[in-house]
Amino acid sequence: MHIQINTDKNIEGGEALAEHVRSVVEKTLKHHADQISRVEVHLRDVNAEKTGAQDHTCTMEARPKGMEPVAATYKAANNHAAVEGAATSLANLLRTRFGKLHDQKGKAALPFQGEQV
Repeated sequence: MHIQINTDKNIEGGEALAEHVRSVVEKTLKHHADQISRVEVHLRDVNAEKTGAQDHTCTMEARPKGMEPVAATYKAANNHAAVEGAATSLANLLRTRFGKLHDQKGKAALPFQGEQV
């Protein structure tokens, strides 16, 4: 799973931040790592110099192999919390997506399903 990190001009994209992002993404998505080709992480500081409860935004997009991309966004007071929130949201979306895919495979439709007698 390749992890690509993008930041806006208001965020210092140093190695410490990149390592934190990689660590959180790998830990949170480890159950789906073999099913994902790439994760793109976009970090943004909405108000630049000002601070606020939801000043930092993290959007993560996962590209599952053979499927449409899935994305999650999370707003928080700092980059670390935004990354962790977005990763958790993305993991939940992927669990649902892969769960539905698994449920559909091999599941036979019952005769007269949806018909009332």
